[in-house]
Amino acid sequence: MGAVDQSIIKNIAEDLDCGCTCFYNIKTKEVIAIPSFMDGFDDFDDDEFKPPTGDDFIKINPLEDSDSFKIMESFVQQLPETPLQQELEHTLRNKKPFQNFKYLIEASEFRTSWFNFKQKEIEKHVVIQLNKG
Repeated sequence: MGAVDQSIIKNIAEDLDCGCTCFYNIKTKEVIAIPSFMDGFDDFDDDEFKPPTGDDFIKINPLEDSDSFKIMESFVQQLPETPLQQELEHTLRNKKPFQNFKYLIEASEFRTSWFNFKQKEIEKHVVIQLNKG
């Protein structure tokens, strides 16, 4: 498979972050994103939400929770040593780490940095999945 345009990788990463499963057509370079809420609806009649089949498609799954957690850990590790960094480290070791991490980041000066960091990490995941084909 040839190199995939960076804008396609970015769009796939954004769809994955929203919980979609993506299918990349290596011939047409088309991306089909299917929302995760459609899982288990095999009888659903709308072709728009049916996963494509065939050798032309590469399936890219959303990140597992464990991978998302590792991204949060990596982000916290690269932050400057501040009370927020310590609080985030504490949050990741306690109950409801995803919810509490989001709560702390949303109100912090590192909100934009977090979203940029997470986007880059998901894009790396996309590239790995596309290269596995």
